[in-house]
Amino acid sequence: MDEKQNKVPNAVVQPEEEIFKQRKEKLLRLREEEGYDPYRIEKWERTDMLDRIRKEFDHLAPDETDASVHLRSAGRVMTLRKHGKAMFANLQDETDTLQLYFQFDKMGEAEYGFVKKWVDTGDWIGVEGHPFRTQRGELTILVTKCTLLSKALRTMPDKWGGLTDTEVRYRQRYLDLIVHPDVRNVFRKRSAIISSVRKTLEDAGTLEVETPILSVLAGGANARPFKTFHNALGLDMYLRIATELHLKRLVVGMFGRVYEIGRNFRNEGIDTMHNPEFTAMEVYWAYADVEDMMRLTEDIIRNAADAVGGRHVTYQGVELDIESPFRRATMLDLVREKTGIDFAAVSTDDEARAIARARGMEIKGTESRFAIMNAMFEAHVEDTLIQPTFVLGHPTEISPLAKRNPDNQDYTRRFELFICGREVANAFSELNDPLDQRVRFEDQLKKKESGDEEAHVFDEDFINAIETGLPPTGGLGVGIDRLVMFLTDSRSIRDVILFPTMRPKE
Repeated sequence: MDEKQNKVPNAVVQPEEEIFKQRKEKLLRLREEEGYDPYRIEKWERTDMLDRIRKEFDHLAPDETDASVHLRSAGRVMTLRKHGKAMFANLQDETDTLQLYFQFDKMGEAEYGFVKKWVDTGDWIGVEGHPFRTQRGELTILVTKCTLLSKALRTMPDKWGGLTDTEVRYRQRYLDLIVHPDVRNVFRKRSAIISSVRKTLEDAGTLEVETPILSVLAGGANARPFKTFHNALGLDMYLRIATELHLKRLVVGMFGRVYEIGRNFRNEGIDTMHNPEFTAMEVYWAYADVEDMMRLTEDIIRNAADAVGGRHVTYQGVELDIESPFRRATMLDLVREKTGIDFAAVSTDDEARAIARARGMEIKGTESRFAIMNAMFEAHVEDTLIQPTFVLGHPTEISPLAKRNPDNQDYTRRFELFICGREVANAFSELNDPLDQRVRFEDQLKKKESGDEEAHVFDEDFINAIETGLPPTGGLGVGIDRLVMFLTDSRSIRDVILFPTMRPKE
């Protein structure tokens, strides 16, 4: 047994590499003295998961054993307390944790001696035995046979200190998952949320498809892409920043309703709401509009909440009302409400810039009044949108893929959904006028040439596609990671991505 297993608070902790050395030497002795190599074991027949054992034998009274039942379970040894002729351990599998009791008289000298000498915390074992409840009321497996399935050469975080360093938790997620069952539960909920999104869409007759991650153009959003090089083709290529343009090509190609759930990549900063690679769902329905997308968004979120515990959602101490219809408000109205400035009455860019300067905003001096209004929204409104809110009426200038509002061509038929001050979804009545699309791409190209790295690329093939004919279409994108955050009360996006992007250790 290594020193960590008898650890008490305030004891001297051995360096990790020293423990690794001791455990490696122990493995070599095991092979030499016993002729036993746990890594050669290829399969172990497990018939009983720990959660099933707990449920099925919950009726046992203190000091009662059901010797008629033969259990075969397996898992990782989390704690181990070795005494003379008796040992207790906690065994953990993917479903639960259960106590084990090893007794010299029940196992025999050879079997008991092997476990006592060679099994350590962190090891994987297979156990056979009977269910019983101790005098103190703890449901336990009375072990009759134990098979060492794999040795852990690296020690786990100790039971006193735990794993509290967030950097270590994210870099070595396997340790985080071992010692924090609640973290495993978050990722089970993530899976359930994604399954729910799929079901909602497929129940509405939507086909799941896959589109390229590598492309010669990174379009579908205003973002800075990751660049790579294809050796065989001799081409610069980009990781996708969105799936939009390929999915709309499929609507042109006679798929009426399509969606994709997959990774996108954006060469941007890292914070509690941003990771350079993230999961998004995009869906496109022919003959639908932005109003249909709002209803679909509410359905997706409510069904996802139902899948992980219900619609009484609390995020970081704030109760979120997802049951009521989500609030709808235009960007114009929200900016006026929070700042007192009515951009509908601002008729020139110079006037808008003067307002921005008076508010202490840093501007280049070339912004339009619509860009200034959007900047005001980001600075003064976003953080205040706590309850689910559909923000409507984005300026055409910042929405190169959305259909214009027929009542005011300067604005679009678009919404963004905000929850707790963060964007969760983005949707359009999709622009299907190829002439207008060409003009907007040309405007974006000018911005890119003037130094805007996030301006949209000019995609000639996409224009060719909608020149072939794109029907009236509603499109929606949902940030899966942020949705999971809100439905699992997770503070950071790193808490809902198994292996988030991290700066390399020095």
